[in-house]
Amino acid sequence: MFKKVNVPFELYEVELDKATDEDLQRISEVMGLGLNLEEMKLIKQYFKRKGRNPYDIEMQSLGQAWSEHCCYKSSKYFLKQFLLDDYSRYPYVISAIKEDAGVVEFDEDYAYVIKIESHNHPSAIEPYGGAATGIGGIIRDVLCMGAQPIALIDPLFFAELDFPYEKLPKGVRHPQYLLSGVVAGIRDYGNRVGIPTVAGMIFFDESYLTNCIVNVGCVGIAKKKNIVPSRAGNAGDLFVLVGGKTGRDGIHGVTFASAELSEKSEEERSAVQLGNPIVKEPLIHACLEVVERGLITGLKDLGGGGLSCVVGEMAFAAGFGAEIHLDKVPLKEEGMAPWEIWVSESQERMMLTVKPEKVDEVLYIFQKWDIPASVIGKTTEDRVLRIFYKGYKIYEMDIEFIVGAVEYCRTHVTKPLAKEEPAIPEPKDLKSVFLKMLSHPNVASKDWVIRQYDHEVRAATVIKPLQGRVNFETHGDAAVIKPTKSNRGLSIAVAINPWMTKADPYWGTASAFDELVRNLVAVNSIPHSYVDCLNFGNPEKPERMWEFVESVKALGWMAKNFGLPCVSGNVSFYNETKYSAIAPTPTLLGVGIVEDIRKAKESYFTGGAVVLVGETKKEFGGSLYSKIMGFESYSVPRTSPERLKSYSDALLESFRKFDVRACHDVSEGGIAVAIAEMSFGLGVGFKAVKKLDFLELFSESNTRWIVEVEEKELEDYLDFLRRKGLRAEHLGFSEGIEIDFGSFSCNLDQAENAWRIGMRRYLA
Repeated sequence: MFKKVNVPFELYEVELDKATDEDLQRISEVMGLGLNLEEMKLIKQYFKRKGRNPYDIEMQSLGQAWSEHCCYKSSKYFLKQFLLDDYSRYPYVISAIKEDAGVVEFDEDYAYVIKIESHNHPSAIEPYGGAATGIGGIIRDVLCMGAQPIALIDPLFFAELDFPYEKLPKGVRHPQYLLSGVVAGIRDYGNRVGIPTVAGMIFFDESYLTNCIVNVGCVGIAKKKNIVPSRAGNAGDLFVLVGGKTGRDGIHGVTFASAELSEKSEEERSAVQLGNPIVKEPLIHACLEVVERGLITGLKDLGGGGLSCVVGEMAFAAGFGAEIHLDKVPLKEEGMAPWEIWVSESQERMMLTVKPEKVDEVLYIFQKWDIPASVIGKTTEDRVLRIFYKGYKIYEMDIEFIVGAVEYCRTHVTKPLAKEEPAIPEPKDLKSVFLKMLSHPNVASKDWVIRQYDHEVRAATVIKPLQGRVNFETHGDAAVIKPTKSNRGLSIAVAINPWMTKADPYWGTASAFDELVRNLVAVNSIPHSYVDCLNFGNPEKPERMWEFVESVKALGWMAKNFGLPCVSGNVSFYNETKYSAIAPTPTLLGVGIVEDIRKAKESYFTGGAVVLVGETKKEFGGSLYSKIMGFESYSVPRTSPERLKSYSDALLESFRKFDVRACHDVSEGGIAVAIAEMSFGLGVGFKAVKKLDFLELFSESNTRWIVEVEEKELEDYLDFLRRKGLRAEHLGFSEGIEIDFGSFSCNLDQAENAWRIGMRRYLA
């Protein structure tokens, strides 16, 4: 099946012309291509028309370009049908979906850039390196648009920290080990490169035992005039490879990410890239300098697929072909085969396209920053990609065949949802349930993680992830950063509750969108755009595909009707093993505009009247209450984009008209947990004006906030919302050293202690 080619280096002809169907499948397996039989047949037919067999480097290139991770072959059909919007509706969106990151207008002169990605499989195998290179990759995605990265975000998902060691499946790392390693990787990379980690979340559920989920986001800022496309500019432009040298680390990274994990996945450590933040920091400066000077025509990072994807994608997007000389690529080690150089995913590399007359100036700037830079090829007119190595032509394929790839409309079969809602049990001891909620790791303080990150480097973090008394802070709903000299700011928040999406992927995803908007509104910001990271199981299994389709439908319905554009995204499939698939995890990252950072709202009580904005219903599907009480509810909270819009607009208007002292969204644990969290920030308790029952305390209905207002404005505040046809209720007052809900009370210190040690107790 493989014939050595008579050249002075390692090159093989792959004998597809004689291959049976069995042979084709074997070739894909032996070469680690991850391609199915039908895809192998397409390749065989292509080269039959060419009158020759492919070389190994050509086959490896197609394995990368046609992987799920790179070409979205299972998701494109549904994303286009349900999620992608008419972006002409949003004149402030400069670039959406088509580039490496979304670009959105911030003000007259500046734009912000936003992206979220997954690094799940690498983190499950090598948590420190997998998470670190995830951060490195997401920084490059933002940098390649010509933006300075200014904030990092880390939504993380693991199995329960108290999972018994003796019950771990073979080859699976314990959740405590994974969490510690992932946090250390994010911490070390982000802190060393000097970009603050300002927002994120951690969620624990048994479905992540054999496949943790590590999502990473980045926000950047750029002058509008400096925005750079992720494509070549002109025929004859030179490809300049800059940054780290190319090695064998990261080979087959995208095919590894496009298959289920197994007991043998531990052997795939070579697919995990090796990051170097010390190289990344000057690389950022050098790239931004050539952008500022207008010396380049295109810029793209070398992420999934390495050179094999970046060259083809930059040329294809511009309507050109390319000619590459692989022996010009600086290497970490000797003896690498051409295909290894071509598909390596070694980190800290960027690709520039430069007009020939400006290349010397570009090379000088990278030399000044002590960053390697090499001219490795050029764009051509004929839409063909050719690769030469040591004077031999070893690759020639039509760009459209490489990048156009394949697209599937996967079969999806409705997974039956339980129709009968069980009787909701009423607890005998409300206080006990309350304390268990506060100490549950999904609710408890995440300061063990947050304090490891530098969330104030660059001195632009206005509202921090921890808010209130020094060393005794509570957490808020969104971070706020000040990206320019003006007082205009950006809010940043994430949202997803996998318990809800597991119970009902449609309404669970709609609830995640609702929570994202609530988080942004809570800090007095106007929801402006969002990106998504859609983490699901094996798309070849119809029930898993159904979960994805339902989720995308709900997200499109909510976002389009609310009026919030999805400007970028990522799909991560195959998060599954023979033991289980993950809960559907469509992570959302949103950005809001804070018109004046001095008027941003924080989440802790200072003393005043406490108001519930929104309506509470008997909705316990996927709730913390159902987990604590040990029953399964399927009534996932409902929402509607119109209702969410009405409440959001009214709340933002109320911030301008009234002395609103604090605001916090109601999510896990209902208003009981929300009020407790607001009490912890300054140590100010709460006293209800009526007896609150378990439904009022623990329901997780959507579109609700707890607002603290000046006591003398209480009646006017309630009247303002009610005149708009919205629900608002006076719950009580923030005061004292107890949390008193009328139906029970709890000493503030006791509640706070339960909250502060809830996650730490497993990690000391």
